[in-house]
Amino acid sequence: MTEIMRNKIIIGSRGSQLALIQAASVAAQLKTASPKLHIEIRKIVTEGDRNRSVSIDEAGDTGIFVKALEDALLDGGIDIAVHSLKDLPTALPQGLCLLAATQRLDPRDALVSCVPLLELKPGNRIGTGSLRRSVQLKNLRNDLEVCSIRGNVDSRLRKVASGEFDGIIIAAAAMLRLGWAARITEYLPLNSFLPCVGQGALAIESRSGDPEIDDLTAALNHLPTWQAITAERAFLHSVGGGCRAPIAALATIDNKSLKLTAMVSDREGKKMIKDSTESRLSDPQQTGINLARKMLNDGAAEILKEMRRP
Repeated sequence: MTEIMRNKIIIGSRGSQLALIQAASVAAQLKTASPKLHIEIRKIVTEGDRNRSVSIDEAGDTGIFVKALEDALLDGGIDIAVHSLKDLPTALPQGLCLLAATQRLDPRDALVSCVPLLELKPGNRIGTGSLRRSVQLKNLRNDLEVCSIRGNVDSRLRKVASGEFDGIIIAAAAMLRLGWAARITEYLPLNSFLPCVGQGALAIESRSGDPEIDDLTAALNHLPTWQAITAERAFLHSVGGGCRAPIAALATIDNKSLKLTAMVSDREGKKMIKDSTESRLSDPQQTGINLARKMLNDGAAEILKEMRRP
């Protein structure tokens, strides 16, 4: 264990209410582990915050919500960056590393509406910024109108309250962190709505080769979450997560075994492949790679190839 000499740490965060709550939760954990540590949270505006005209799916795995934070890390302006893990690309810039993942909250998607999903009327308008959610919704209720939506959680909820949308689908973890669990109409079942890779967990990213930061953040890493997201990110990287295809994966830990379930679909949800595998916890990365290879051989490769065509 390296002797920790640092007495101050600067956390980089997006400026949204949710992002600042997430950064504050990491700061609180750091303070608990190192009571004498002075912590500053620095707001950084990302391309995803600036450019609301680009859909999340069109952005692909380009890191529009993290690049500005990563630039600040590389420039030395911040010491660690706190991200929603689902926003973090599987390939990190040279000189940066993923240090820790905090304990995952509920990974499910949630519906905010007046009634549960199966009670919505045909033609009702449901907002989502995710193609992954869109295709799974169409697969279950193709009589609903699925509409694209961007903006922070509060602005999306206002669109439901105003009647512009009959409901929205959003990460349950976001609602829980904001203290708005009571506004969730329904937690959507995992057998119909697999989440995106890393949903519900926070990522702590920093510069490589900084033993003081490594030691300071070590206590924040939640091992079962780390094992789960390692399998999920290995799957995403192996199937080619940079394309615009709807891809989902969720790993769960039970005693000494890991179960990974994944989905690859075309943009319309007409061609959808789902599969799962279970293995011992010894090598979660290989579990993700193995499932990716199997699904690519079973037709996912052709789906992804079609998605990449102009």
